[in-house]
Amino acid sequence: MNNENKNRLDTYISKVKERSKNFLGYPVSIDFDYSELYPLLKYPLNNLGDPLIESTYDLNSRSIEREVVQFFADIFKAPTDNSWGYVTNGGSEGNLYALYLARELYPHGMVYYSESTHYCIHKNIHLLNMQSIVIRCNEKGEMDYEDLKDALHLHRHQPAIIVANIGTTMTEAKDDISKIKDVLKKSAVRSHYIHCDAALAGTYLALLETAPAFDFSQGVDSVAISGHKFIGSPIPCGVVIVKKSYKERIGQSIPYIGTLDTTITGSRNGHSPVFLWYAIKKFGKDGLKARALECIEVANYTEKKMKEMGIDAWKNDHAITVIFPKPKDELCRKWQLASENGLSHIICMPGVKKENIDEFLLDLKNS
Repeated sequence: MNNENKNRLDTYISKVKERSKNFLGYPVSIDFDYSELYPLLKYPLNNLGDPLIESTYDLNSRSIEREVVQFFADIFKAPTDNSWGYVTNGGSEGNLYALYLARELYPHGMVYYSESTHYCIHKNIHLLNMQSIVIRCNEKGEMDYEDLKDALHLHRHQPAIIVANIGTTMTEAKDDISKIKDVLKKSAVRSHYIHCDAALAGTYLALLETAPAFDFSQGVDSVAISGHKFIGSPIPCGVVIVKKSYKERIGQSIPYIGTLDTTITGSRNGHSPVFLWYAIKKFGKDGLKARALECIEVANYTEKKMKEMGIDAWKNDHAITVIFPKPKDELCRKWQLASENGLSHIICMPGVKKENIDEFLLDLKNS
């Protein structure tokens, strides 16, 4: 590499390092250390095809991927004899996969999702050419179950495919699975599919005994999470867990790779499963739970300090996201705050300390 390009790279690395110090508005953990895994970056790890079926392409991490999938199948209480999953490129792909399975199960189904749902759901519905209805939500971002009931009543002749948010993008609101199931029962909609978009909150909520349940034991059919959010990864990734019987409807044999293609992308990043596996083994369930409780403590601290300053701040239950009126643009740029409809939020991800919050609040006060 010549000096000009070397200087360009050094400048870019310095900028990334500097900007990572003020990173409060997006749900990404940056406190990880995967230096033990650096030797693997020399190799083209590719988990093409189904993670349960070996391939003639042997530079892969399938065996590790299966352990990662099993970890999430366990915490989401997936049926032991009827569960399957894979490591995705992120929550959006997991949501696409779940909707794809739902469409194959119910080709004429109607998708219901709230107005607070992540934008990828609308995009995925468009890609899959599915019918859909947007449901109102309350002021904190949770689905309006009366509006869901009214919409279901108008289309009770169609199977219902419901996307439940387990942590919305802006307010980290959670849709209540028990209330959704109750509405379905009272509406006499027997053919239904419930998918949980649990990108941010799913991993840690599943480990907290006091949090509302949203897992397979509650009647859901699939769950998608993002791995680069709460757990943390240098590469965006995720995990989707589904019922195996649904997955088997779409598999097709690909002779030249010697396996079944049951995923969205075919070729899949083989490094991400190793990152997730490493973090899971390093922390364990107890360590991940402690990580979550620390995040919640920092979020409670942030809300309390803001209220003491006279700021109208609030957060949802079991959330690490604190919402408050949008500050000046220069402060949003400095701290990389996501904003919408006059509101901004801080997400107290792993790695965000009270010292970071104090520094932000001093800037906020001075502005």
